[in-house]
Amino acid sequence: MENAVSIRELSKVFGKTSVLKALDLDLKKGEFAVIFGPNGAGKTTLLKLISTLVEPTGGSVFVSGFNISEEPEKVRKEIGMLSHDSYLYGELTAKENLHFFGKMYGIDGQELEKRILQLLNDAGLVTKADERVSTFSRGMKQRLSIARALLHRPSLLLLDEPYTGLDPGASLVFENLLKSPEFQGSTKLMVSHDLERGFALCDRLLILNKGKFVYDEVKENFSGFQEFREKCGSMLA
Repeated sequence: MENAVSIRELSKVFGKTSVLKALDLDLKKGEFAVIFGPNGAGKTTLLKLISTLVEPTGGSVFVSGFNISEEPEKVRKEIGMLSHDSYLYGELTAKENLHFFGKMYGIDGQELEKRILQLLNDAGLVTKADERVSTFSRGMKQRLSIARALLHRPSLLLLDEPYTGLDPGASLVFENLLKSPEFQGSTKLMVSHDLERGFALCDRLLILNKGKFVYDEVKENFSGFQEFREKCGSMLA
């Protein structure tokens, strides 16, 4: 069975700065991996490359067997992205935003209506469905962003510091959705500075530093979070 993500010799250079340096990575289908690392390590750039928002300087990336450079439209259908940017339209209502993105992914009719209602309910936004997003708080926008990212049932979830801006209620919504039966089979790749939360959610731990992976281990090899922090803390500086 093919991997959910396969990366070979991936590099990215901005001007004279080499941000990613000959990275190799395979993610199995259904795996939940978290990437830790200091600021400037290249974590967000890596997610942008996988999601086709940025072109690689060298190397290759395949998502569900599709090459990000040669078949970007097919790759985007496989991916749900949650990041600092909500990717929402403030002048549209919550429901109108989800309609727009649903049609972009080829969902329509009763299927789309049912899906929107389900996700608005899961996100605790049913009563806000017809209100403009520009009136939403940061936490509410993040809840709707979660719904947007999950709308088309992506096989791969890319999570860039997903707890940023989340209030406690939105954090609980996020975690409950990730743990729901519907998304148990999806592959998840998360970038986080929150060591404890990242450790709790994932089953594989990676550390990226200065554009290279310096650590890669499965969580089951640790007795708990404290052991991970003591063993790997120095790699995060």
